[in-house]
Amino acid sequence: MDLVAALPAFVVAVFLISASPGPAMALILRRAALRGFGGAVPTVLGLEAGLYVWALLAAAGFAALVAASEVAYLVLRVAGAAFLIFLGVRAWRAAWLQRRRPPAEPEPAAVTPARGWAAFGEGFIVMLANPKAAVFMIAFYPQFVPVDMPLFATTAVLAALQVVLETGFYLALAAGVARAGGWLRRPRIRARMEAMSGTVLVGLGLRVAVTAR
Repeated sequence: MDLVAALPAFVVAVFLISASPGPAMALILRRAALRGFGGAVPTVLGLEAGLYVWALLAAAGFAALVAASEVAYLVLRVAGAAFLIFLGVRAWRAAWLQRRRPPAEPEPAAVTPARGWAAFGEGFIVMLANPKAAVFMIAFYPQFVPVDMPLFATTAVLAALQVVLETGFYLALAAGVARAGGWLRRPRIRARMEAMSGTVLVGLGLRVAVTAR
């Protein structure tokens, strides 16, 4: 199989994967709705950094060890589920506090360096603590790596292409959601958004916790 000939199928597969609902999509939509486009950028970069790390670990063989080890897989699954539930509960708490505040103007979508790094860390941890990412990487990239090409280097290049494509897709999605940001950040609407996103994140966490391989 020629790598160049396989690229169109790879690009289509990446976009289909990116558009599928899951923790990444939930985090990006929440950040874009409540913090605007600038608030979603660090989350997207954190998610993509985590994805690239998993791709390199898969190419190096470490992801296969994680996928094969019951203990490692269980630890990652529990950690990922716990973190998603933590984020969901924190969103519920924010919704409760928002409802208790007196009416006020919508909060500005300012992104301080501390908030930016926190959002980056959230995305990175959510992706890295997902054991299904390891299984996915092991199954996905070998389909597009020709047998006569080095596995690690080719996977690194393909993963970089995936990161670029997904980053563009997610940022475009975030920009679309952020257009309604002023309305979504009204106190009453914000409280409902926090409650809804908290429910989604807790539900995703519970699904990760109870879903087998």
